[in-house]
Amino acid sequence: MGVIVASASLCLCGWTGLYFALCRINRLRSYEWNCRLVTLLHGISAICITTYIGYVDGPWPFDDPGTLNTPLQISALVVSLGYFIFDMAWCVYFCTEGPVMLAHHTVSILGILFTLWLGESGIESCAVIFGSEITNPLLQTRWFLKQTGHHKTVLGDIVDTLFVLLFVVMRIFVGGTMLYCELISPRPRFFIKCGGVAMYAMSWVFMVDIVRFVIRKTTNWQKHRRTIAVNGVNEKRD
Repeated sequence: MGVIVASASLCLCGWTGLYFALCRINRLRSYEWNCRLVTLLHGISAICITTYIGYVDGPWPFDDPGTLNTPLQISALVVSLGYFIFDMAWCVYFCTEGPVMLAHHTVSILGILFTLWLGESGIESCAVIFGSEITNPLLQTRWFLKQTGHHKTVLGDIVDTLFVLLFVVMRIFVGGTMLYCELISPRPRFFIKCGGVAMYAMSWVFMVDIVRFVIRKTTNWQKHRRTIAVNGVNEKRD
C-alpha cells in the first residue's frame, strides 16, 4: 500500500507540475484555460488506458466484477487518483464548481481509494473512469469553443449533439447495465456497490441539467427559425 501511496503522490505532483508548466507557457490564458488543458489530457489518457484494459487486457467488467486488481488496473487508478486530487484542490481553491461536481470528485476519489485498499474491483473502477471520461474531450472542446467565440457555429452544434448522445448512451444506459451487473454479483464488496450507486445517481443529477440544456437549446433554435422565416416573408413583401 505504501508503494501505491507514493505512486499516487508522484502522479499528483506530475499533474500539478504540468498545470504550472502550462501556466508558464500560456501566460496570456486564464488559470481555468490551463486547468482545462490538464483535464483534457487526463481525459484522453484515461480513455486510452481504460479502453485497453476493458477490451484487451481484461477481464470483461460486465462478467467479472469484484476480481483482483491487475498491475495495469492499479496504474490506471493511481494516475486518475492523482488527477482527481489535483482537480479537487484546484476547484476548491478557485471556487469554480458547485456542490454537485465537488461531490462527484469526492465519490471518485473515495471509490478509487477503496478499490486500491481492498485490492479488488479494479476492473469496475476502470470501467467507471472510462464511462465518466468518454465525454470529457467533448465537454472541454465545448468550453474552448465558447471562450474563442466559435461555439455558436455548426461545429459547436455538432459538439453539443455528440456530447448529449454520448452522455445518455454511456452514463445512463451502459452505466445502468454496469451497475446492475455489479449489484447482482456476489463478489464485489458492499462499499464498492454503494460507490457504484452513488456514481450512477450523480449521472442522473447531471442528466437533469443536460435535459434542461437540450430544452433551452431547442427553444432558442425554434425561435431562430421563426425569426428567419418572418424576415424572409418581410423581404418578399418589400
